[in-house]
Amino acid sequence: MNCEETKGQLVDYLSRQLSAPEHEALAAHLAECAECRDELQAVERVWHTLGRVPVPPPGPQVRPEFYAMLASFKEELETTPDYSPRGLWAWLRALPIPRPALRLAYSLCLLGVGLLGGYWLNNGPKPTPAADQQQLAVLAAQVGEMRQVMLLSLIDNPSATERLRAVGYTKELPDPNAKVVNALLGTLNHDDNVNVRLATLEALTPLAQNDATVRLGLVHALAQQESPLVQAALADAMVQLQERRSVQPLRRLLKQANLDDMVKSKIEQSIQTLSDGPPAAPATPQRHDQTQLSPQPARAALAV
Repeated sequence: MNCEETKGQLVDYLSRQLSAPEHEALAAHLAECAECRDELQAVERVWHTLGRVPVPPPGPQVRPEFYAMLASFKEELETTPDYSPRGLWAWLRALPIPRPALRLAYSLCLLGVGLLGGYWLNNGPKPTPAADQQQLAVLAAQVGEMRQVMLLSLIDNPSATERLRAVGYTKELPDPNAKVVNALLGTLNHDDNVNVRLATLEALTPLAQNDATVRLGLVHALAQQESPLVQAALADAMVQLQERRSVQPLRRLLKQANLDDMVKSKIEQSIQTLSDGPPAAPATPQRHDQTQLSPQPARAALAV
């Protein structure tokens, strides 16, 4: 194992969610790598700190919202045709196939689509440049749809590693649809793994630059967070997006009795930045190739 893979599995290691071979491989790497041991100690400190944070009791709207979501999901399943990519994926997931074999089959399908598309483009009739662009756009749309289906299927996986992988697919989607955005916002608000929530926020922040729905979802997410790390990261995201609608939710966060001192300082700084506006651009420094001209002293007249 390398350090990057190890750091991605530290939370599963602490929560004992790794399989026996994975646990042994990670423990062997930790025994040899001092940097990863330091990272494990830092994650463990955060883990214990979060464990002392009280869990709020569910509100009265949890049950009605759950049944409304369940009814919407059932209706969506009934209206989804079996021949659609999502219906095919649901059928494959219902089969008793091991998950590694399913991922392998997915990878082989993508490889097959690429090979067939390349063979057809090279040996078929030579299309016009406009037809080339259209065919590439169709292939890209099909691959993007398969990635979105893969993301939606893994986002609720019991393994935090698989959920992190699902969030990582967001970077490969040029235009995530509304279902993907809603799934990511739900993960940000309700996932029980802090690393998954932080990765989800990192994936949603670029989308919020051009999507008002995502921006509003991030503003509403401020009231849902109990983790100091996620609260601080959300405050930074609000400043990065210059989202002034987040000022009031941030002020409500300051009123929490058990708010971490570091997070409190971060939120106060974010509120001040959002209230005063972005800092002024620094004055343009003088270029080194500019010559400063100064008046030359008049030469004294020579005495005759």
